[in-house]
Amino acid sequence: MADTSRTMIDIKYIIYDLDGLLLDTEPFYTQVNQFIASRFGKSFDWSIKSKMIGLRANESAGVLIESLRLPISPEDYLKERKHMLEELFPQAKPMAGAERLTRHFYRHRIPQAIATSSDRRNFDLKISRHGNWFSIFDSFVQGDDPEVRRGKPAPDIFQVAARRMNALPEKCLVFEDAPSGLKAALAAGMSVVAVPDPNMDWQEYPEANQILASLEEFDPAYWGLPPFD
Repeated sequence: MADTSRTMIDIKYIIYDLDGLLLDTEPFYTQVNQFIASRFGKSFDWSIKSKMIGLRANESAGVLIESLRLPISPEDYLKERKHMLEELFPQAKPMAGAERLTRHFYRHRIPQAIATSSDRRNFDLKISRHGNWFSIFDSFVQGDDPEVRRGKPAPDIFQVAARRMNALPEKCLVFEDAPSGLKAALAAGMSVVAVPDPNMDWQEYPEANQILASLEEFDPAYWGLPPFD
């Protein structure tokens, strides 16, 4: 566990990203992108994926096509991957420590929201087998929400999530796995715990208040929150 210095912060609300943070969906995106890239004799790897994590679909499509110089439009790419991902998303499993942590906060009546770049349809597919678990959250904000004018790294999605919980930004703690999400949460005036994918370089998260290898490492008491039973 690596920490950066912080002042005493009065945290009352929690906001989470979804993909790669609560649900293990990132391998699905990798699998599909590798398949599409291979059709054009290209190779999709983490040097490209690290730039795509956390972005809206159309923005990540642009990064992939430009990086690999694929002879297709973002629209064609998104259309091709759509059906493959829709078959995979319902198979998503919880990330290590995610359910334990969120249920702990729920038991202590700490409001929790999810702020994800996924659109509503894909979000519903991802959580389709976890209805009981996701019923504990107070608010959901998806990337195609009409109030979210700009995607991460702009702060819009976290500002909307806070507003719907009637929360002041400085009282919100955000959990993120993507550098773009980290920047968005910081721009919204919130504290951030970064939980990067093992393939990501921790130097991509220089301004995180705390960096963890897994949600299993999170200690609520460190943030003045109710400790685990």
